[in-house]
Amino acid sequence: MSTKNKVTIEVGDGAAIPRKKDRGIVDAWWLSFIGAIAVISYLCLAKPEPYLRILKFVPDGVLVTFQVTILSIMVSLVLGLITGLGRLSRNRLINLIASTYVEVVRGIPLLVQLFYLYFALGHVFRNLPETNALFLFLKNMPPLVAAVSAMGICYGAYMGEVFRAGIESIDKGQTEAARSLGFNRAQTMFMVILPQAWRTILPPVGNEFIALLKDSSLVSILAVADLLRRGREFASESFYYFEAYTMVALVYLVITLVLSKAVSNMEQRLNFYDHD
Repeated sequence: MSTKNKVTIEVGDGAAIPRKKDRGIVDAWWLSFIGAIAVISYLCLAKPEPYLRILKFVPDGVLVTFQVTILSIMVSLVLGLITGLGRLSRNRLINLIASTYVEVVRGIPLLVQLFYLYFALGHVFRNLPETNALFLFLKNMPPLVAAVSAMGICYGAYMGEVFRAGIESIDKGQTEAARSLGFNRAQTMFMVILPQAWRTILPPVGNEFIALLKDSSLVSILAVADLLRRGREFASESFYYFEAYTMVALVYLVITLVLSKAVSNMEQRLNFYDHD
């Protein structure tokens, strides 16, 4: 009898989430985090003008960055769950619609989607008659709404694949056991399968959340005053380009590292009773 070792290779553009057994990554995390904090502290103490002034200039941009990221991840989770269920649906039309959404959205860069939603569709929306509140809202769509919509739609396609893979990872015996106990299909999915699948889904969702936070810097092209936009405003006013973008990069790095650690801790709590 032959035994095949299953090897899984995960490659993503998100941060490397440290796990308990990954001692090298954990060390790298501490080195990166302490290094970033030390550099920020040194720059602000050694050269408060302009570094300390930049640090005081960007906090509202950090809040906007988190606002865009959290709203976008909420939209993408809802779309991802619907898409994942659609991809597993036995109804061929629903499956086709969900699969087409994934293929189309994943094939278009996020930056293009932002431009398309805000500028291209915005041009179409501006020609709508002001006959009802919806048309009036579309004609005057705020940049923040356009940014959250575009990012939510884009990441919803990726989340759909995450949900699909997580649901498929649950043994079919769980479904059969639930159905034998009298659960209908919806109850089986939401009360038996999804709670178990969440442990599989959480790590990639955390990675996508961190990747989304970094991609939120793209919304600055829509005049959304996020962290990058605030840094650019400071640089254009003071001509401290190197200093402004250095501080913006360090702040992004600290935020990303803290979030990756938080996701790692959450994952370990979920897998507390698992033993290697």
